[in-house]
Amino acid sequence: MPKAQVFVAISVVLCALMGVGCTRAVDGHGVSIYDDPFQVAGLPTTGGPNGPRTGIADSALTAENGDGGDVDKLALNAIDDIQAYWQAGFGTEFPGETFDPVEKLISWNARAARNQAVEFCSETTYHLVNAAYCRSDNSIGWDREMLLPTMSETFGTMSVVMVLAHEYGHAIQTMAKMVTKKTPVLVKEQQADCFAGAFMRHVAEGKSKHFTINTSDGLNSVLAATVSIRDSDPDDPESVHGSAFERVTAVQIGFTDGPRGCKGIDEDEIDSRRGNLPQSFADDSGRGEYPVSKENLVELSKALQAILPVKEAPTYDYAGSRIDCKDGAITDPVTYCPAKNTIATDVPGLAERGSTDTDDDGPLPVKVSGDYNGYVVFISRYTLAVQRSHGQQLTGAKTGLRAACLSGVVTGRLALPGRPVSQGDIQLSAGDLDEAVSGLLTDGLAASDTEGNTVPSGFSRVDAFRAGVLNGETTCLSRYS
Repeated sequence: MPKAQVFVAISVVLCALMGVGCTRAVDGHGVSIYDDPFQVAGLPTTGGPNGPRTGIADSALTAENGDGGDVDKLALNAIDDIQAYWQAGFGTEFPGETFDPVEKLISWNARAARNQAVEFCSETTYHLVNAAYCRSDNSIGWDREMLLPTMSETFGTMSVVMVLAHEYGHAIQTMAKMVTKKTPVLVKEQQADCFAGAFMRHVAEGKSKHFTINTSDGLNSVLAATVSIRDSDPDDPESVHGSAFERVTAVQIGFTDGPRGCKGIDEDEIDSRRGNLPQSFADDSGRGEYPVSKENLVELSKALQAILPVKEAPTYDYAGSRIDCKDGAITDPVTYCPAKNTIATDVPGLAERGSTDTDDDGPLPVKVSGDYNGYVVFISRYTLAVQRSHGQQLTGAKTGLRAACLSGVVTGRLALPGRPVSQGDIQLSAGDLDEAVSGLLTDGLAASDTEGNTVPSGFSRVDAFRAGVLNGETTCLSRYS
């Protein structure tokens, strides 16, 4: 998040956007799926079981070169359920097209010696840490030794199901004739993310034979896995899957609107979502990192007042977040006190939150660290002052979701070119959105009310944030009224 400028396959190692599918019919009346903040895209927020169901016989499917172990059983059960889902609904979603089940499944060990490696899609699997769909022979393959176990250990077994649902999504787009050789890879990948999201809703509705997922920590972990396999360097020619923000958006479109929403994802739709959002680290010597300091927070406060102006601007206290407040709780490292209309910040604490975690260097980082993890929390406390100015309630689930949504509004506008330096010498960088999404999934502080309470669904927190980024203030104030 640098100073403003004067000029303007899984590869490891449109309700909220366009107003589509935003209501459900109840007794003849349109009811918004956002009316209840404790629902997740119209489903109840649930805890409890998450992963393989107990007492269910394993699938009869087999994989070439499989070892019959737990990882292959998990993968085959996933493919079985994913295939059943699409076999039942493909004709309705894609009338006139033919469903062709993926019958060739291949498992390999990425640690195997070269002379023991099998071929997948006419390529050797020697040291291939991947899962993929092969269009040439309508097959799906996976590494049972490194990729799938790492996914499962880091994010839970449902992340493995998500990976394979993504790969089956590539099969679906091929059967449905949605893509050609000329279709950009980015479009293919985000369509597949979307189809995976549609299947995850099927699981969340309790309709999957072998699996169940709850809509709180279970769904949060699946989204966190999606974040971990983002394109972390937008300037890398191999970056073809999309940022975490884009990938999670695609999953959420599928989860909310089903396969019909995925049909709308094409090059134009992705470009419209990207808008002015930064897509490169070019001309950014800090590669998106802008240390959290009092001086930079002062610049951000100027931007906040310009983007979401309030008649009675809050005062700022940079001596610490633990202030005496009769109508609010301490929310380290930034507290908003309504009675005093003051934002109190523990600058070193916020800087620590916004620091880059160099220790989290595994193949699948649990969270995306960086400066915007700190800045977005500061922004969210300002949005509570905005809500105060509107006479809105400052505690409760909708307060927190409004905070996330309005933080998204600010985030989107920090990317606009030509903002005068007098309105805050600070701007959005590539990577900042991913850091915000990761923080919203991890603890949701940027989606909390004045008492630090937030909804348990990371899906809902991220959904609110991206609605603000893409749709603006009016959406925030109407959706979460």
